[in-house]
Amino acid sequence: MAKRDYYEILGISKGASAAEIKKAYRKKAIEFHPDKNPDDKQAEANFKEAAEAYEVLSDDNKKARYDQYGHQAFENGGGFGGGGMNMDDIFSQFGDIFGGGFGGGFSGFGGGGGQRRVKGSNLRIRVKLTLEEIANGVEKKVKVKRKVQAPGTTYKTCSTCNGSGQVTRIANTILGRMQTSSPCNVCGGAGQTIDKKPSDADAQGLKVAEETVSIKIPAGVVDGMQLKVSGKGNEAPGNGISGDLIVVIEEETHEKLQREGDNLHYDLYVSFPEAVLGTSKEIDTVTGKVRIKVEAGVQSGKILRLRGKGIPSINGYGKGDLLVHVNVWTPKTLNKQQKDFFESMQDDDHFSPKPESSDKSFFEKVKDMFS
Repeated sequence: MAKRDYYEILGISKGASAAEIKKAYRKKAIEFHPDKNPDDKQAEANFKEAAEAYEVLSDDNKKARYDQYGHQAFENGGGFGGGGMNMDDIFSQFGDIFGGGFGGGFSGFGGGGGQRRVKGSNLRIRVKLTLEEIANGVEKKVKVKRKVQAPGTTYKTCSTCNGSGQVTRIANTILGRMQTSSPCNVCGGAGQTIDKKPSDADAQGLKVAEETVSIKIPAGVVDGMQLKVSGKGNEAPGNGISGDLIVVIEEETHEKLQREGDNLHYDLYVSFPEAVLGTSKEIDTVTGKVRIKVEAGVQSGKILRLRGKGIPSINGYGKGDLLVHVNVWTPKTLNKQQKDFFESMQDDDHFSPKPESSDKSFFEKVKDMFS
């Protein structure tokens, strides 16, 4: 089923401010909060849907990508949790939104009470792609060094917070006795501390291990775009959530093709005789070589448009074109026979420039390229 528009989910317009986005999300979160809708699967789904929308629209970079590319900007692991969100993820990341407005405890979420699940740190890698890989989409296998829980590490319930991950304090104020909760400073909010760990593990019971990660990259990505592979960053101690692997796309320069958005450009050089007599030429495309026909009498600067031979749109709205720029190569040196021939043709009517209305100017050609 197709995903709903994030703005529609939160009931806001594209021009909404950060404060309006936050307010809209809080309203939806309260409306669909599972404590208010026990055993209601649809309410839980709506709650997660709103959290996903807010996670993207509250981040300026993600919001810009979404506004430009829609949901496809976050496909193949590029979005919030890759569709695998759980309630602990939501409450750990959006605690500031709820602000303890539900009494500090969230019932019905895996028996964790108000416990906060610690999340491991993210990892970032750069992946180089050829123009052909970008045009066709590709699955890359990369080796990643990430922190994982060391075998033999065991954890026990934190004695300071009794496993809740929260420490409650009561203070006397001018308004009376106030109760506040904050993450436990001993376990960091995880609710667990290390019981035993092997000698090669760090203080958190983690060790570095190399893992091969498969990354599915959709067609049409652009240089600098970031994709997210959920759960492939550093692991967290105890019952924490693994961080994410952030994949930064790096586009390699092509020897003969130049990219401009979804369109590609190719410089085709033909000799003077070929321009006069016509010819056929084999050129490179991102899907292999193709042969094109160059009509007799072609003018230098002519642009041949090969429809659909460009890069697929990341939005899935078709493909760009391949624009072949014809350049007539003028010889720089001539032998005597060749020079005599052209000197004899200087006053020949066939060699006199006679531009027709169909022969567009340079500026008209540039304008057509962007139309």
